[in-house]
Amino acid sequence: MAPRSEDERPTLEDVAAFAGVSRSTASRALNDDAYVSARSREKVLAAARDLGYSPNQAARSLVTRRTGAIAVVLSEPEARLLDDPYRTAVMRAGYRELADVGCQMVLLFSDTREDLGRTVRFLEGGHVDGVLVFAPHRADPLPRALRLLKLPTVFGGPAADLRRGVHLVDFDNEGGARQAVTHLVESGRRRIATIAGPQDQGAPIDRLAGWRATLVDAGIDPSGLAEEADFTLAGGAKAMATLLERVPDLDAVFVGSDMMAVGALRTLSDAGRDVPGDVAVVSFDDNAALAPAMTPPLTSVHQDPREQVHAMVTTLMRLLDGEDVAPGAQILPVSLVVRESSGSS
Repeated sequence: MAPRSEDERPTLEDVAAFAGVSRSTASRALNDDAYVSARSREKVLAAARDLGYSPNQAARSLVTRRTGAIAVVLSEPEARLLDDPYRTAVMRAGYRELADVGCQMVLLFSDTREDLGRTVRFLEGGHVDGVLVFAPHRADPLPRALRLLKLPTVFGGPAADLRRGVHLVDFDNEGGARQAVTHLVESGRRRIATIAGPQDQGAPIDRLAGWRATLVDAGIDPSGLAEEADFTLAGGAKAMATLLERVPDLDAVFVGSDMMAVGALRTLSDAGRDVPGDVAVVSFDDNAALAPAMTPPLTSVHQDPREQVHAMVTTLMRLLDGEDVAPGAQILPVSLVVRESSGSS
């Protein structure tokens, strides 16, 4: 084959076609971008060698404007976050999932108005390539502020009052609650109370809705059977005491988190109520350090924070790759893990 002339030198498009990847993937691989898999990078580099491709260095310098860092923003008080087993699992998952794609995690806490200003200034300063956000409170101004930055962002759960134009990954909270309460109904329980999480957050709202809808479907009046708490052990214990005083004949309780369920179990024990003989208990999270370790072991709705973070990172990487990813909610399935606290295993 005759050699190529100067005007026929291989192009980036030629390399991409030869390697079987997109033009953008080929460009990132040649620029040693962190967001390219090792397999794709090897294919592109091999194609470039075989074709004799030499990139234009001036163009290359314009392309590589990546930091290799991703911000994980948690919009809650720091003390509460560090005491919450679910959020600590999210932080661990964030570190591992980002490391797996060659990125550094930058962890930010944003609670006060001053925190919000510092967070926004940091993010708009070009220190990170994208953001993973956990901002559960509906009145939180952070999601709207981030949207104005035009920085690739994926939310873990509902994004405050934003309904359109955002990418989010959440669990089927209402469906999980329905599974839990259906299990109690089918076990013969009829006075099924609930300890719900804070009603300014999307997940607890959905779980409460699932509890209520399932009772109504079963012909059970939910009036007076719900008590709100704050996702803490003490909050769960106090709410359980209030329910026992108001509804002394309750025979089951669906608790909106494992941590609150630990408090509820303590209150039931102090009140001389046998679990599950007198009161069946089902919770939400299936935290590996809590649910199986309780006495009795907790029946709980299983949700894996690693699945959520993995899906969030995957979506963010696609956005950073320049893919046209339609905004919307990705809802992950949950399942009920049955143990002794609900009376069957």
